[in-house]
Amino acid sequence: MAEKQKTETAEQATARAVARYIRISPYKARKVMDLIRGKDLEEARRVLAFSPTHAARVIVKVLESAAANAENNHNLRSDELVVRAGWVDEGPTLKRWMPRARGRATRIRKRTSHITIVLAPGEKRQPSRRRRLPGRQKRKERTG
Repeated sequence: MAEKQKTETAEQATARAVARYIRISPYKARKVMDLIRGKDLEEARRVLAFSPTHAARVIVKVLESAAANAENNHNLRSDELVVRAGWVDEGPTLKRWMPRARGRATRIRKRTSHITIVLAPGEKRQPSRRRRLPGRQKRKERTG
């Protein structure tokens, strides 16, 4: 019975890392997070390495932290890890003012983000195949 519990906990073992109050817009960070969700760890690292955005540099730090947590705290192998989940929540917004013409001022919203990545051992998820919409036909090849 003890062996059964060990295997169940090994399957459910997940490692996560959270970066809070990061000074980047959640909208911009979510675009990058969508690129790596469901991919294995090595592929996620490659995608982030070639992404030119500032958000990619922040997310790669969180990804590496989650990988280190998995190896050190949960004794998981890094070559088996998959990005099981990842999300970007909105943090508090810093409100600033910018002087404008005719004595007015406009608000500047400096948004912050909370970035969370969950790694788990397992197979990489296959992307769902796109189905054709009904009524759409393949083009027939013209002969002659």
